[in-house]
Amino acid sequence: MVMPRIKTICTALLAIVMLCQVSSCEKDDICVDGDTPLLVIGFFDATDETLAKSVNTLRIRALGFDTSPSSFADRTTLDSIGLPLQINATSSSYVFISDSADEDGVETGTTDTLTFNYTVQEEFVSRACGFVARYADLDTTRQVFSSDWIKRIEIANPTVENSQAIHVKIFH
Repeated sequence: MVMPRIKTICTALLAIVMLCQVSSCEKDDICVDGDTPLLVIGFFDATDETLAKSVNTLRIRALGFDTSPSSFADRTTLDSIGLPLQINATSSSYVFISDSADEDGVETGTTDTLTFNYTVQEEFVSRACGFVARYADLDTTRQVFSSDWIKRIEIANPTVENSQAIHVKIFH
């Protein structure tokens, strides 16, 4: 008579201990804070630098790739964009094409090539998110052509920690 009662008590205690362990665990399977930020570029009027100015049918190509970044639609008219930076490098180069069009398989439009230089800082967020990259010491260089549509570039924020604010201003 005593043995079944002890067995029932032990089973109940074991169930309580297991329930306490499960309920005290932190949920790690969903990553909420773990996105590597995009480089946010705003386009502004070169004559009145306080006015945002859209770029007509903008196409951007990462050097060495045949596709546009997936962070925005190809050949679109926008006054700001977000671009991914390479995590495993200290620079990312992009070809910016204003008034882009495809005429019989040939890209037309006005082209500028920009290289963004930075320092990558990896930050551990959580087990679910792992590491995310932050970028510091942002700077840019530009290949100058005779038909440049970009008049001036300004680094508004040299640290890329989120995708909420403009990091680079391009005046055209």
